[in-house]
Amino acid sequence: MSAEEGDPAAEADQYFTERPRSVPLRSELRFLYRGDVLHFLVDRGVFASHGLDPGTALLIENLTVARTDRVLDLGCGWGPVGIAAARSASEGHVVMTEVNRRAARLARLNLEKNRVENAEVRIGPTFAPVAGETFDVIASNPPYRAGRPVVLRMLEEAPGHLTPRGKLVLVGKGSQGIRYYQGWLESHWPGPVEVLGRGSGYRVLEARREPKSRHP
Repeated sequence: MSAEEGDPAAEADQYFTERPRSVPLRSELRFLYRGDVLHFLVDRGVFASHGLDPGTALLIENLTVARTDRVLDLGCGWGPVGIAAARSASEGHVVMTEVNRRAARLARLNLEKNRVENAEVRIGPTFAPVAGETFDVIASNPPYRAGRPVVLRMLEEAPGHLTPRGKLVLVGKGSQGIRYYQGWLESHWPGPVEVLGRGSGYRVLEARREPKSRHP
């Protein structure tokens, strides 16, 4: 997230701050998702405050969700991934979590704007709002600026929140260390890791919980 020019509080804000200090300045945007125009409010002090960033767009493009899936949008921001997932999981349910309270308020407003009824927003860090729950899909554009230990902890905890055949789908770019995280997943996860898509320096990774197939 870039700081807002001329706003000292915005320069001190990080999008993973619980209570941003920057002066709110909401704006509207929209994008096309599978033939439907989705409408959103965005604001200062949240990730991608000027519009859909290319990494999140690539994540949405490569995210496959079944009609009845239970989905976790981990660090939902103002809600584009979770709302797109809810459209695909029309008979399922989406939980969207966010530590940034301003972003969480926007996500709830955006659920209403897009008439999404099969999704909810919960406030809290990483997996704290979904303790004891499991999902078919976990999708995330992780808070890389929070530091490698934070991201690795998310990756370590993710298998415990997946159903037996569940999957983690995340996006990142080279300067954020996505190749490092890909290598870590390939070494530590029980299931296969695949690159689903690439573009603009980003790559989307899919890590499945199911064990790698073993041939006699």
